[in-house]
Amino acid sequence: MAGFVQIVEFETSRIDDVRMLVDKYVAEQSSQHRSYTITATLTADQDHPNRYLNIVEFPSYEQAMENSDRPETSDMAGRLQKLCDSVTFHNLDIIETHEV
Repeated sequence: MAGFVQIVEFETSRIDDVRMLVDKYVAEQSSQHRSYTITATLTADQDHPNRYLNIVEFPSYEQAMENSDRPETSDMAGRLQKLCDSVTFHNLDIIETHEV
């Protein structure tokens, strides 16, 4: 297995507030050297206004779940849900990656 990706799909009219929340969380985790992620990419859906996807890559499913179980991650997720109209989590095993 080549890793694990979690996609957080959400709708909000408060994207600036979401970005500030996520930026604060990332800064706190980085300063404490507690990040489990490889990359995190925030995207906007051009076909659906106010729909966003945060694509987060982890080394493994287990590390993603460890990250999810941390109190600060749970707190951030709860705050995120309050800023959004809807939130859906997609948990995906990476089978193969190609660089072209």
